[in-house]
Amino acid sequence: MDGSLDRMRFSVVIPAHNEAPLLPAGLEAIARAAERHGGDVEIIVVANRCTDSTPVLALEAGAVVVTSDARNISTVRNAGAVAATGEILVTIDADCLMSPDALSEIERLLGTGRYVGGGTRVRPERSSAGIRATYLLVRVITLLTGLSGGMFWCRRADFEAVGGFDEALLVAEDVDFARRLRAHGRRSGRRIVELRSAPVVASCRKFDRFGDWHMFGMVLQLRQIRAAASGRDTAWADRYFFDFNR
Repeated sequence: MDGSLDRMRFSVVIPAHNEAPLLPAGLEAIARAAERHGGDVEIIVVANRCTDSTPVLALEAGAVVVTSDARNISTVRNAGAVAATGEILVTIDADCLMSPDALSEIERLLGTGRYVGGGTRVRPERSSAGIRATYLLVRVITLLTGLSGGMFWCRRADFEAVGGFDEALLVAEDVDFARRLRAHGRRSGRRIVELRSAPVVASCRKFDRFGDWHMFGMVLQLRQIRAAASGRDTAWADRYFFDFNR
């Protein structure tokens, strides 16, 4: 495989449901990363059932705006990927801040030919005992599985080869995507990797609303989570994801 990307075009996809309060900061962070990278970077905001100024803010920042009414994050991410024209796809949530070095580091790693793509280390915007315990648990799971999330990235060709995000899944679509991308990479002698030197900074708004220890309490909600995962009852997914910014 050719080790040089020759400044390949990036497409950054951002799912956004009523994200007016946080989207501008996220777009500014991507703009800083694009400036440091020095290449061609396209930003695509997928306005999902928005009733606020999210689409307007995105357009004012120079982003491409795609609309989607789906109550399914996989469908929303895939809609952005379909509209993308870049050779490298990156998807990041609207409440996360991209590192200034992220795009340059992605280009460097893909340029080696050793990696199919991967995720990114995540840092919370604030800290507490509950948040530190949650992130430690996530870190242990990451080390055990070899999978990471936070911000996914890969070549467009590899994204299409694995079929993008699975639209049959309402939850854990990120873990599923990472697993399939890893399996695809192994078939061509490449592996997934985590961007450790260019972490995203994640909003703590879920902790703010549900409590800093709330993820440990999810063990008591396994029945609702399983029902959401199977599509039988989406009440839990609606509350925690799809209608969070209503």
